Amino acid sequence: MAVSALLAMTLAAQPASPVAQPSSPDPALDQSIAPDQPVAAEPAVLDAGHVDLGPRYVDDEWTLLIHDDAATPVWRDPDRTVLQVTAAALRAVPDDPTYGFLGVPAGTDVHVVPQVQHPGVVWVGWNTQDPRVMQTIDRGVTLELTDVDGPGEVVMYLQDGTFSEPQVLWRSTEPPGQPMWVEVNTHTHANWVFTAPGVYLIAVRASADLVGGERVSATRHLRFAVGDATSTDEALAAQPGEVAALPPAGSDDAASADDVGGTGPWPVIGLVVVAVVLAGALVVVVLRGRAVRRRVEQERAGS
Repeated sequence: MAVSALLAMTLAAQPASPVAQPSSPDPALDQSIAPDQPVAAEPAVLDAGHVDLGPRYVDDEWTLLIHDDAATPVWRDPDRTVLQVTAAALRAVPDDPTYGFLGVPAGTDVHVVPQVQHPGVVWVGWNTQDPRVMQTIDRGVTLELTDVDGPGEVVMYLQDGTFSEPQVLWRSTEPPGQPMWVEVNTHTHANWVFTAPGVYLIAVRASADLVGGERVSATRHLRFAVGDATSTDEALAAQPGEVAALPPAGSDDAASADDVGGTGPWPVIGLVVVAVVLAGALVVVVLRGRAVRRRVEQERAGS
């Protein structure tokens, strides 16, 4: 089987969506959310199973949370939740111009959170199914990609069936925004592609008009730890604007820092300073030597 066909089968779209209308909805997306589901207080690392980003009210404030559809479903705070994308998500980019929008050469291994559920890979989607949200919003929610911090690029796209054209929803190389309309009572999944391992903070804004005429909006960061060597602790502690400089544990960049003593760039800076000082001393010695020779020659000429 061709690599492109294999990838297309792995990433084939199934869910019904306001952005794309596939021909065969996935029964796995049929769900309802109880109004009394709690918000978990403890930090969590989710490396498998079904999760959704969705708007919800917390203490009467509009916000974005992560719905963890575990055996006992809960909502989770994105600042205290890491979505771990392990080696089980690795896929080779197919040798097919259809996937040129990914921006990486064919055959390159990338981490893919697929549109359909795959064993051992966290399954990330979004929903507008919280009961109070459905009662108060006017028609739907606008989701926007406002920022991406990370060592590589992020692309999210839909694909309706094996042979249909991919529909790009978000791409980190594009300007912030890229609004996506989501009808009320929608539950959708898409393909998330990460071009390099490491920590990613993906800022998402959810805005809506309420039936009472009010406009609400909230922006939260999804925390991804991509790759088996990437520290989930670093992902949990990361702050926007900082994560691109954090090499994943075990990477070549991290190893090179350890090779010079494990203290980052300071030993290298010290060697440079020593070299400059020695070079300066050598110049002084040469100049002094020339001055001495001139005096000796003058004295000899006078005698």
